[in-house]
Amino acid sequence: MAEAELSSAVAALTEEGVEQKERRRLLGRLVRIEIRDRGVKDLFRPKKAIGWIADSVTSVAPHIAIRDLDTLTEHHGGLEGDALAERLIRNAARVTAGIGAAGGGVAAVEWAVTPSLLSAPVLLAAETVAVVAVEMKLIGELHAVYGRPVEGTGTQRAAALIQAWAERRGINPLRVGGSVAAAMGTAMRKELRDRLLRRFGRNLSTLGPFLTGAAVGGFLNRRATMSLGAEIRKDLQVDRKVIEG
Repeated sequence: MAEAELSSAVAALTEEGVEQKERRRLLGRLVRIEIRDRGVKDLFRPKKAIGWIADSVTSVAPHIAIRDLDTLTEHHGGLEGDALAERLIRNAARVTAGIGAAGGGVAAVEWAVTPSLLSAPVLLAAETVAVVAVEMKLIGELHAVYGRPVEGTGTQRAAALIQAWAERRGINPLRVGGSVAAAMGTAMRKELRDRLLRRFGRNLSTLGPFLTGAAVGGFLNRRATMSLGAEIRKDLQVDRKVIEG
């Protein structure tokens, strides 16, 4: 039940066009799920916190809805190729910026009541999971744009997306297969945790007092998503040129 609740809330946060009030509500929902199921003690310990985030990303990844090329083209007024990829990156960056701003907004409220500061690490973890989910969705849809849709079952696609996100590279089709657990070997899990640790640390900025956290969190999320999208697109463009020629 907890995994279904978590996946549902994160999936809603990945959608475009969600109002900020709704984003704050969804982030609050994630915080409540985390506190109920995990408590807050482990989230004050960096290694435990990153382990929790990695577990949550792994749980959510199979439930991320990746649109196919026809759906993407129709939804974006007939755009295709590089123009469509650019639009997807821009929209994903707007979503992650919104999540960062919502997280900062929630944090601004938290600063007003001292006991509520206990939820700050949980909020940070929730925001990190949501932003990573948006970026994995972007990776999957960029693959569709460049003629390399991610194949396999939900768990197989999830393993491929997690690896691509951690490595900031296009998906290696030879790796698609098996379960998430099988794909998450020692080296891959370490790479994911290291990447998440950097993201988690950057998101500390959202806990700044009042509205500064919201502004900085939104800006940093947008910049990181734009950078990731550009790297994945470049990798896919190179692969396409090799295949074509």
